[in-house]
Amino acid sequence: MALLFREKERPEHTMRSILPLAASAAMICACASPASAAERLPDGVYHCEVYLLGQFLSLGDITIRGNVYTEPAYFTAPRQGYNYQIETNGEISWLGPLGGFTAGGNSISLTQVTSFDPADASFDIIMRQPHGAFTASTCTIR
Repeated sequence: MALLFREKERPEHTMRSILPLAASAAMICACASPASAAERLPDGVYHCEVYLLGQFLSLGDITIRGNVYTEPAYFTAPRQGYNYQIETNGEISWLGPLGGFTAGGNSISLTQVTSFDPADASFDIIMRQPHGAFTASTCTIR
């Protein structure tokens, strides 16, 4: 049994009308990368500190260059660089160790960018301690 289509119901006409829509969707998906140029932290040294027992305590400096960071250094030994990425919601994923934040049973629960502005770029790190308590620290560009 042969199928008969009227001119505007033929499958090739349907494909021609769907093609521009599919191309537009593909372009939108290609542009939605985890870290666009507007969502990059400015290069620099970020000083990290926590407010604890009525005073600010330094947790060291994180250096960021492009998509590479070096963990806080507590001694003069050279530090290795590791990659990081920023998701579209501003959450940072550290792809390597992060000094004391990830040592001694500590782990990173969340790192969230609070400002991309080169003058006052910053992010907050929520660290989970071995006994289950959480500590929040702020890292601000110097």
